[in-house]
Amino acid sequence: MTQTAEKQALSATRWSVVLIIWAAGLGAGAQYGKISIVFDRLSEMYPEAGNSLSLTMSMVGLMGILLGVVAGGFVAAFGYRRSLVWALWIGAAMSALQAIHLPYGLFLATRLIEGLSHLGIVVAAPTLIPQICIPRHRGTGLSIWSTFFGVSYALLVWFGLPLVAGWGVAALFAAHAGLMAVLALVLGHMLTSVQVPPREAYPRLQGLPHLHLSIYRSPFRIAPAAGWLFYTTCFVAFLTVLPPHLDPSVRVSVMSALPLVSIATSMTLGVWLLRRVAAVKVILTGFALAAAAAVWLWMMPGLPLACMGLAVAFGLVQGASFASVPQLNADPSEQAQANGAMSQAGNLGNALGTPLMVGAVALAGYDGLMMTALLLFIGGFLVHLVLGRMRRETAPI
Repeated sequence: MTQTAEKQALSATRWSVVLIIWAAGLGAGAQYGKISIVFDRLSEMYPEAGNSLSLTMSMVGLMGILLGVVAGGFVAAFGYRRSLVWALWIGAAMSALQAIHLPYGLFLATRLIEGLSHLGIVVAAPTLIPQICIPRHRGTGLSIWSTFFGVSYALLVWFGLPLVAGWGVAALFAAHAGLMAVLALVLGHMLTSVQVPPREAYPRLQGLPHLHLSIYRSPFRIAPAAGWLFYTTCFVAFLTVLPPHLDPSVRVSVMSALPLVSIATSMTLGVWLLRRVAAVKVILTGFALAAAAAVWLWMMPGLPLACMGLAVAFGLVQGASFASVPQLNADPSEQAQANGAMSQAGNLGNALGTPLMVGAVALAGYDGLMMTALLLFIGGFLVHLVLGRMRRETAPI
């Protein structure tokens, strides 16, 4: 691309491409959600699986925990465009195989490979978005991206469950395969005109421990993931454990509204703030508000307004965490590493959160739940403060 063409390409944000990449995120979110919404039906399909059915959910997250940081280096080497498109094709193929009712062992194998597909999408996509947004729109673009999981789950409930009711679980897997294939075709065409950084050298196996250490020791690359770990440990677990502590008359409406208010906050107040202050400051504000809302809920158990206050706080942390990646890391390869670390932290937080919250309730009831949540929010606030001080004292590693 010539210098003139590059200037023209950067003169406006390509919102159509941003939205299609976001749609790829919806497909990635559905890699979790499609199992979540039919989990009770899987025992009918695989009665021999017993308690091991939980592996159908955890296999995808396992790949993120094990390979999240490594994925950033491999995506930068394989190419951001190619990684995203191939991840979509692999996801489509795995869903198509799942639709033919494989034996349980092979079904688990497809879920493991689907974890690699998911990882490729969630690392490549948020690294590509800043490349196609002008600087003042990057926060908005990444706030849109940050909603993919919640929106995907809502769409699955609205449209996926009726599909399953009418045509069975296999129809849901087939529909997901078709969606991923269409997105792969569309993005394969659209991304050819998107300028991306040159590919990096592939990480050497003997260098992988050093790669992990260099990311973990960098207050620039690890900061988004560090805060994200505290957020994800609390968010899904809170949605799971809180309902029994709410008044039955408002339980459904409050729990339905909580993720929607979070998304709406991210796309309104969050975007407005990101255009005026640094993303880390928005994250700090979100964690501070979350801590205040947790104290409010602790003092007034189950109060719907306090739950909505917590949802607003979640929304600020959600969008600003993704927006902080390009703000703290100018180089795209470092952005990919930071996004990989976020994927690792998110999967780890989702894995740890529910057992942690359930254990807190078992030990100390509602007080234990709220104390654990409060400590997590304070932890997220403090880790960003400490890493911010480290960034002021040292150059990027």
